[in-house]
Amino acid sequence: MEVIVLDGLVPGPALGGGVLIGLAASLLLAFNGRVAGISGIVGALFTPAKGEIGWRVAFLGGLLGGGLLAYQLWPQSFGTSPVSLGWVIVAGFLVGFGTRLGNGCTSGHGVCGVARFSPRSLAATLTFIATGALGVWLGRWLGAV
Repeated sequence: MEVIVLDGLVPGPALGGGVLIGLAASLLLAFNGRVAGISGIVGALFTPAKGEIGWRVAFLGGLLGGGLLAYQLWPQSFGTSPVSLGWVIVAGFLVGFGTRLGNGCTSGHGVCGVARFSPRSLAATLTFIATGALGVWLGRWLGAV
């Protein structure tokens, strides 16, 4: 079994990011009554109900803007992908398919649903983790990673 060594692991930024994700999800639920499921937020933009577009665009703009700002401030934190663009595209399609199949994504089920002790979200999150582990194993077996 291969041992993965995490050289230079600094848990502070990861912890800070987790706190910010939790804070954003909590604020959206508290002030807007909505769960921060990104796939649901994006999906509803294609068939929007009246009064639903503004907050969704603002939330997604914050996600993208925050990432772009972080890239400008700390470019050294963003590495390069260890796999080709083709594999990234395939992975993106598989994530999209899984999101539809699971009626939600890791943000909706893993962050918000687990925090609410939703049995469906607990099952979905365990499935995400198991599928991710299988995907890493398969990618390594195929020589993609």
